[in-house]
Amino acid sequence: MGMKSALKVVMLMLVLAVGCKPDESNNDQDSHILNGHEYVDLGLPSGTLWATCNVGADAPEDYGDYYAWGDTLPKTMYDWKNYRYATFVDGHYELTKYCTDSTYGYNGFVDYKLVLDPVDDAAWANWGTGWRMPTKEDWAELFQNTTMTSISMNGVDGNLFTGCNGNSIFLPAAGYYEDGEFICTGVGIYWSSTLQTNYQLVAFSFHFTYEGGHVCGTYERRRGHAVRAVCSL
Repeated sequence: MGMKSALKVVMLMLVLAVGCKPDESNNDQDSHILNGHEYVDLGLPSGTLWATCNVGADAPEDYGDYYAWGDTLPKTMYDWKNYRYATFVDGHYELTKYCTDSTYGYNGFVDYKLVLDPVDDAAWANWGTGWRMPTKEDWAELFQNTTMTSISMNGVDGNLFTGCNGNSIFLPAAGYYEDGEFICTGVGIYWSSTLQTNYQLVAFSFHFTYEGGHVCGTYERRRGHAVRAVCSL
């Protein structure tokens, strides 16, 4: 091999070595990890990627933690008395954030916020930048573009959502907290980050049972629901 040919080979090897350098950022797209948490590409039209576990869970079948809408820490009591963005006035509770109708706002307060800010988003707050709670539209896209199958995973009931590319996620029927009572009767209720504008005390959730699911369920913001995170890369 001549000197010029040898030099070309060495230069090519250097280029390949640089091109194959491991990604040292938080994003590992080969193993589908963001900030230490795994996600799945379900082939959805928007490209939204779904986490494989609930926030606070270590496995797909684990329930994880429960959050009131707009809270970022789990609690033992889920009522209006300890809800983060409400205050008691003249026998009822009035809102101090996420309010578009002065009827429900404290002293007529409105901020016209329709979606949770990152600091109030349980996924973002616990898993870091890049993760967020699904919007109502994200849940609708998942429901409309996957096949839902009721299964039991390691003894835990729930539903498998399979995309057109064959990938899937499992959502356990994790129940919910109301006041201090945990209610788990084969139902899965997962918060969205979207406020219900007609009645300010509630927000949208994705709701499913073994019989089916729907994305238009609304529940009082004080209740403790599970959270499944999404991300976009």
